[in-house]
Amino acid sequence: MSPSADRFPTATQTLRTRVVMGGIFAGALIALALSVVFSWSDGITGGSGGGAGRLSAAAQEAFHSPPGSCLTWDNPDASDARKVACTEPHLFEVTTLVDIGAQYPEDAPVPSLDQWQQIAQQKCTADVKPYLGHKLDPYGKLTTNLLRPTPSQWEDGDRQLRCGLQWAGPGGRLLPTTGPAKDQDQSLVFEPGTCLALLGKGVGDPIDCTKPHSYEIVATLDLKSNFKEGYPSQDNQKAWLDTECNKAAGSYTGGADLDAKKLILTWDLREQESWDTGSTKVNCKVAAVLPDKSGLQAVTGSIKAAPAGQDGGQPQDGGPPSDGGGGPATQNPAPSTAKQGG
Repeated sequence: MSPSADRFPTATQTLRTRVVMGGIFAGALIALALSVVFSWSDGITGGSGGGAGRLSAAAQEAFHSPPGSCLTWDNPDASDARKVACTEPHLFEVTTLVDIGAQYPEDAPVPSLDQWQQIAQQKCTADVKPYLGHKLDPYGKLTTNLLRPTPSQWEDGDRQLRCGLQWAGPGGRLLPTTGPAKDQDQSLVFEPGTCLALLGKGVGDPIDCTKPHSYEIVATLDLKSNFKEGYPSQDNQKAWLDTECNKAAGSYTGGADLDAKKLILTWDLREQESWDTGSTKVNCKVAAVLPDKSGLQAVTGSIKAAPAGQDGGQPQDGGPPSDGGGGPATQNPAPSTAKQGG
């Protein structure tokens, strides 16, 4: 058993266990229990000088895309939204079309946010399995999403919605995926070398490792490489990962003493429901815990071993800052029921 055997519970909880406010100006991105609702504003091409802004031609085409279409954008306000091949990185894949005209006739007011959430939960979950050809991992990286009409489209009588799939990070930002959703590994993992931002005492979206962060991903392991006969209990997962993540961390850091740097090594665990959908991969990761163990504190700089002949690669201050960093807590990284975490 490693010196860090008293593992700190992971803070990267599935978005289905909490509500996260996203930062897309063009609409409200809200991670829900089962779905996300967003729309583009009417002012995408209108600028700030007034006038009745309308969606650009490309954004109009993107909004009216058929199932199987993949969409992406670069601007924070999604003003450059466009269709791309699903083999290219994208932010949203249309799975089905839904018309709510019967429930919301021509003179009906625009649904409230709570109503949009209910519509998303009711309309965008049933068709996911037929579209994918298999179940959606309830704890995986992909979540359901609803693209709703803009106010002007609603005023014009447009009642057609587009349900889809996306990857929303732990901080609420949409992250790109590549390939059709049905072909993607749904395991909620990040590439080794990824650092996740610190939000209060918890976890945010990927960030440059030179900035204060919570976790640094040191490895991705496939549980199925060892457990070939079926789903392993979480105790068996922990026992195997305690050994394998320590090996991986040693290789990643060049044998760094994590305890001396006041860092812990931890990992994800997988639920039976995830295993049954083929999500068998997990991350090994390092972090620093606040002295009172109430959450994570900031680490600055990567712990990855520097290439031979180069300087750097170690935390800039040799470990977490003495003041704990992170600011006031916005979430508690110790969940009451951990669906993934070591």
